[in-house]
Amino acid sequence: MTQELFEELARVGARLSDALRLEFIDGKIGEKALPDGDHGRIIQWLTRLCLQTNTEWWLHADQGLRVETYRKGNARPDGVLAPSDAFVGQGEWASADGVLMAVEVTSHDSDTDRRDRVEKPRAYAETGIPVYLLIDRAAGEVLVHSQPGEGCYDMVVTVTFGKTVTLPEPVGMELDTEPLKEWVG
Repeated sequence: MTQELFEELARVGARLSDALRLEFIDGKIGEKALPDGDHGRIIQWLTRLCLQTNTEWWLHADQGLRVETYRKGNARPDGVLAPSDAFVGQGEWASADGVLMAVEVTSHDSDTDRRDRVEKPRAYAETGIPVYLLIDRAAGEVLVHSQPGEGCYDMVVTVTFGKTVTLPEPVGMELDTEPLKEWVG
């Protein structure tokens, strides 16, 4: 499937259903589950923390990104930490240039394992996104991927909910994960 064909299919799907959200990763088209209330609350909490660290940043919710340098893909992270105006003038699928961190919060669907734990870390690393934060509600863990290498992140730090973890530069903030215990529903 070509990039152009995927983008047209995604546009048509968005017009047909508010429940359909498509991604194109690793040469395969996939559907992303719609977030629940706990998922939304986690993104809200993280947005506030990022703003407290740097008021010029924003955690852009559901911004589509072009990912994978050699395969041409499209992903829609749950959150994209970037300067506030990073996506001005770009369309639905924006360049990942200037992105500091991609964020995913696991959903309760059958594709979470493959999509959030395998395909997206690889795609984000290939694209050169410095930090990938996975909030894994099923496992009760936060995984911080950093140091993008060839097709993977060279460093992955895993902590259970309730502990503090450092989000490395360029994010450079401490993340107390205690509140996540309330939103794992």
